Amino acid sequence: MKHETHVARHADSFHVDMVTGCWNWTKTKSNGYGQMYAGGRLQPAHRVLYEHYRGPIPDGLHLDHTCRNRSCVNPWHLDAVTCRENVLRGEGISAKRARQTHCIHGHELSGENVYRPPRGKPWWRQCKKCRRELKRRARRARSAQ
Repeated sequence: MKHETHVARHADSFHVDMVTGCWNWTKTKSNGYGQMYAGGRLQPAHRVLYEHYRGPIPDGLHLDHTCRNRSCVNPWHLDAVTCRENVLRGEGISAKRARQTHCIHGHELSGENVYRPPRGKPWWRQCKKCRRELKRRARRARSAQ
C-alpha cells in the first residue's frame, strides 16, 4: 500500500479507546487533527491511515469523522463525502443554520418565505416576513425624523 512503512512506524502513535472504538492520535496535532510524516511531508494522519486500510480517497471528497472526534484516526470512523455534506453533518454555525426550519419569530423558512441574497453567501437565508417588517420599521423611523 501507499503509506505502509509510515503506518507501521506510527503504530504506537495512537491509543485505542475500548469504549468508543476511536484510535486517538497521541503525537503531533494541528487544530485537533493528528499529523504524521508520509511521502516526505507532514500529512493528516487520518487521511494516511484511511488510504492505507480502505484505499484512495476519491477526488473531490473529504473525510468526515462520524465519531465527531478530530484526533481519531480509525479508518472505519471516517466517511468520504462532499465538502457540503461534511459541513452539514457538523455542529458549526453553517450546519446549524442550514438545518434551521423556522426563524426566531416562528415563521417557517421554506418556499416563498425565504429570501436569498442575489450574490455572495449562497448559504445565507432570511425570513421574508421578518425582512419586510424590518424594512417597514426602518421607513417609519426615517419618516419620523
